[in-house]
Amino acid sequence: MRAKCFGLAYPALLPDESTRFVFVEQAFFQRWWRDQSEEIQRAVKQLVSSGQLEFINGGMCMHDEATPHYIDMIDQTTLGHQFIKEESGLTPRIGWQIDPFGHSAVQASLLGAEVGFDAFFFGRIDYQDRAKRKNEKSLEVVWQGSKSLGSSAQIFAGAFPANYEPPPSFYFKVNDASPIVQDDITLFDYNVQDRVDDFVAAVVSQANITRTNHIMWTMGTDFKYQSVHTWFRQMDKLIHYVNMDGHVNALYSTPSIYTDAKHATDRFWPTKTDDFFPYADRANNYWTGYFTSRPAFKCYVRMLSCYYLAARQLEFFKVRGNSRPNTDTLADALAIAQHHDAVTGTEKQHLANDYAKRLSMGYVEAEEIVASSLACLTK
Repeated sequence: MRAKCFGLAYPALLPDESTRFVFVEQAFFQRWWRDQSEEIQRAVKQLVSSGQLEFINGGMCMHDEATPHYIDMIDQTTLGHQFIKEESGLTPRIGWQIDPFGHSAVQASLLGAEVGFDAFFFGRIDYQDRAKRKNEKSLEVVWQGSKSLGSSAQIFAGAFPANYEPPPSFYFKVNDASPIVQDDITLFDYNVQDRVDDFVAAVVSQANITRTNHIMWTMGTDFKYQSVHTWFRQMDKLIHYVNMDGHVNALYSTPSIYTDAKHATDRFWPTKTDDFFPYADRANNYWTGYFTSRPAFKCYVRMLSCYYLAARQLEFFKVRGNSRPNTDTLADALAIAQHHDAVTGTEKQHLANDYAKRLSMGYVEAEEIVASSLACLTK
């Protein structure tokens, strides 16, 4: 969720301890965090401590998996995890790459199993592969991402049945077409049983393609939680009336709670050993052009990544503390540039300009620290 959406969402978590919310991209969260009072920061830390707010993935962004160098993926993830660790004492347990355009076994190995994640979830896989996996109940697998490391680098991984969004007719943004749960018996559009029946039918449909009796509903999608109170109010009603009906049990959850429930069943899971590339979302519509889109920007990112690696080592010849210049600006710019709509080249031009400007500013500052550090070596 974008930072503004979380700013709207977090007060909705406070009255009811059963509610849950997850946040992914730290570049957005940190921007919001810096503007908050100590009182609000304490309240948010309590939500994290209680498990109501969970950071998943935890990098500065949700990076692409095809075009970045693996060092850049590691660096941007580390940068986000450091902030979470410093502020909450926790580290993310779950990989959450729901929007990149296909998925790499390198991600499963390096940034899944070896970073310590318990599971890794994603949204975009080839439409033919998804259909086949639905039939075989193999959307969820044990992904062995490294041939050389074998089972030591494996991770539980799951693809969503239909990208990352709620089932049809369960969108609760204001002015969306989905009918709300109208539970006022005095109104003509009272529809509790209809909505419960729709919910149960959608649950059964997903259960039929999923192993175990636990299923995940991703209740949200792009730019939907501006209407956060509508979402929570409708979900509260659904959970209440569905559980009264008794056919299924609904609850607020998080990917880590879901993963724990899956692991507790001790079921057999199919294995996956290679990439989820290339990705097509329909016939003759392959998402492969971004492998080479904006080649100049891709080159700029790769060159500055190499420069940052050298500058970061030279930086330690200088006393850091809070002194300027340093490599922090370049680190932040490089981290954000790994986004699946940045280094990929799929962003609009004004965004490409912004990424390049931030990288340039970071380079200028890093160049100063390199020069002063080299001067220390020649004294």
